[in-house]
Amino acid sequence: MKDTAKHQGLRNQLVTVLQQKGVTDKNVLEAIKKIPRHLFLNSSFEDYAYQDKAFPIGAGQTISQPYTVAFQSQLLEVEKDHKILEIGTGSGYQTAVLCTMGAKVYSVERQNELFKTTSLLLPKLGIRPKHLSFGDGYKGLPNYAPFDSIIVTAGAPIIPKPLMAQLKVGGRLVIPLGEEHQIMTMLIRKNETQFEKHEFGEFRFVPLLENKN
Repeated sequence: MKDTAKHQGLRNQLVTVLQQKGVTDKNVLEAIKKIPRHLFLNSSFEDYAYQDKAFPIGAGQTISQPYTVAFQSQLLEVEKDHKILEIGTGSGYQTAVLCTMGAKVYSVERQNELFKTTSLLLPKLGIRPKHLSFGDGYKGLPNYAPFDSIIVTAGAPIIPKPLMAQLKVGGRLVIPLGEEHQIMTMLIRKNETQFEKHEFGEFRFVPLLENKN
């Protein structure tokens, strides 16, 4: 579990790339500067860990490209102690970014292999989400709701109703919507029944799988 000056230098370069691509949230950039992304990847990818690319992580899943992680994190407008529900823990990299930004993260992963690996990895890196669980992301975590914000890190054909129900009034739900290609979509909950919708262009994600446990 080595994190060297060379790795730090590569992270600094990555942050510059993200700024050039339009990421402005200082907390997001600081988190990306701190987190050893190479430790979330198979060691064969270590040399590429700080390129702005997605990589396979096992179980047919990927670690999102840093720009996507930064973009989604920025849309959430994270504040310290915000309660955030993350659907799709995956490698745990996005989880780490949100925790480093001071959020209380509740995360759900439906690939048992990834759930086990990530549950062991995060504490070793000193990253402590409030709750990691193995389960169906479409259902969210009703026992811990409501949440200040919800982030979905897989492409979904629809916005799952339970997730909308678990969002606080004023809260933000960020989800990539679509089958082949996804449109990054943000819902802001205005009141009990109304949501305001914003769209932010096309992204690519692995599909959000339902009821496969």
